[in-house]
Amino acid sequence: MTIDGRTGLELRGRGIVGGVVEAEALVTRDPISGFGGIDVATGTVIEPRHELFGVCFTGKVLVFPGAKGSSGWSGFFQSTRLEGTAPAAFVFDRLTTKAVLGAIVTRIPTVVGAAPAPLDHLRTGDLLRVDGDSGVVTVLKSTIGIGFQGSDFSE
Repeated sequence: MTIDGRTGLELRGRGIVGGVVEAEALVTRDPISGFGGIDVATGTVIEPRHELFGVCFTGKVLVFPGAKGSSGWSGFFQSTRLEGTAPAAFVFDRLTTKAVLGAIVTRIPTVVGAAPAPLDHLRTGDLLRVDGDSGVVTVLKSTIGIGFQGSDFSE
């Protein structure tokens, strides 16, 4: 690891959907709702009270606790794949059937239950490698001082 203490950090969990991707992290401690929580046409969080309200997740590694709401969650994230607005990968804490099904139908690399805890160690803007085959998330380049709390999420 480098002097910032996070570049090179590896988080090991369970790979749910295979594949390897390198992309920027988008981190939230709030679960995300599919129905009424995301705009599939733009890949944007539209849930009014969500900390990522108005933020686009397209092409990013979405790091979050997991799904909330109905079983329709997976269908909404599948629609982001069909629209070309899907995240690049999922990293989530809680293993639920709707989140796993969402990952499978979205067809993006997914890691769940990683240690050390992703929400405590990953920051928005970090460049990550998500390996859904091995269940490893690696910080390739850290963003010092930027996190989910008080971040400027503007593009």
